Amino acid sequence: MDTIVVGAGVAGLTAARLLHAAGQRVLVLEARDRVGGRMWTDRTAGFSVDRGASWIHGLTGNPLTDLVPAFGMETHEFTVGSFQAGGRPIADHDESGRLLDADATRRWTDDVDTADALFQRTIADSGHDESYATAAERTLAATGLTTERADRVRAFYRHRTEEQCGAEAEQVAAHALDEDAIEGDEVIFPGGFDVLPRKLAEGLDVRLGTTVTAITRSSSDGVRVDTRTESFEAAQVIVTVPLGVLKAGTIEFTPALPDTVAGPIDRLGMGVFNKVFLQFPQRFWQDDVYAIRRHGKPGFPWHSWYDVSAVSGEPMLLTFAGGAWGREIERKTDEEIVASVLDALRALYGASVPDPVAHWITRWGSDPLARGSYSYVAVGSSHDDHDALAGPVDGVLHFAGEATYAHEPATVHGALLSGHRAAERILGAPIPLGELTRDVRQE
Repeated sequence: MDTIVVGAGVAGLTAARLLHAAGQRVLVLEARDRVGGRMWTDRTAGFSVDRGASWIHGLTGNPLTDLVPAFGMETHEFTVGSFQAGGRPIADHDESGRLLDADATRRWTDDVDTADALFQRTIADSGHDESYATAAERTLAATGLTTERADRVRAFYRHRTEEQCGAEAEQVAAHALDEDAIEGDEVIFPGGFDVLPRKLAEGLDVRLGTTVTAITRSSSDGVRVDTRTESFEAAQVIVTVPLGVLKAGTIEFTPALPDTVAGPIDRLGMGVFNKVFLQFPQRFWQDDVYAIRRHGKPGFPWHSWYDVSAVSGEPMLLTFAGGAWGREIERKTDEEIVASVLDALRALYGASVPDPVAHWITRWGSDPLARGSYSYVAVGSSHDDHDALAGPVDGVLHFAGEATYAHEPATVHGALLSGHRAAERILGAPIPLGELTRDVRQE
């Protein structure tokens, strides 16, 4: 075997497909009973519910922009998938639950724009040991905003780190969102985002239900990869399991990983970001809005709901629970979570909010094969740690996945590009990304 790939998420399948196209013998080992990893589309209701990744964040300059149509994937424009103050119609509600009028909404987005401009200068002066929360407070003190307006921006910043990092503002480094710039529209997928990994897996040797327990490397003899039932040998190995799994130490590396890789694993954070989908018997919210949002302190713990009816064809809202709240809901029952979300919605829309007819709730932090949703730059770490984590180690052990790609961590396209980079390093030559679509069947 030339290369073994551990993990059949987008990073692993991208690397495997490119190496296979270059003529290598490649084996992909996946612990789950499906491909996709943290990209998981639930179709049990007769329509697509993306429990994992669901957006392309920014079409401009994104490798997925050309790849998705080549795979025959239908898209729907939805440009508030990254946490933004405005940009598309949002039903903004104030602290008392009243809907903001156009002037009040404009003042709100202007306040965020003003604070963000100052924030960039604050962050530029921050070290790796300063938190996003501390930098935000220094910024807000310089804005001159009234207490109420500053509280709204403060809450927005906290929700931003919850959604973008799956962590609290105190845990996230001031520089953590440096790369968080969305260029172009965003899209979601009526047919489900997991079409992408399923297409990438076509024609590959993928062994599902195969859990890797140990990897032994030698600069002269290559690698041995042990699973619970058998062992495999190859010249190279690419490990693409989530950062949370690496942190848990469920794969034993022999010799132990050097500090150049072990250090980043320890320093980087693994966030928790869960989804709650609610399907309603009828629509009760405003027409033509992308999202509903509650401002200020009353916007905790639930603050934003996204209208994803275009995907299902049914009246559906999606809300998120990130950071500490994301971890807390994993200890609650579905019924408790749904009741909590409904209480927050009824504070805005009153008795017009009916009981949902169905719901879907994720628990990525409790998933032993993920142990979180995606990586972030924690206080004390840096973006350099993402790239350092990629290795290689002893010329035979490589790492890929969103946590290894400093320019676009916590994204599907970051995962894809990390797999592309790993394949190029193994081959020692550039590989056109267009090779990914070779011999792919259109559905």
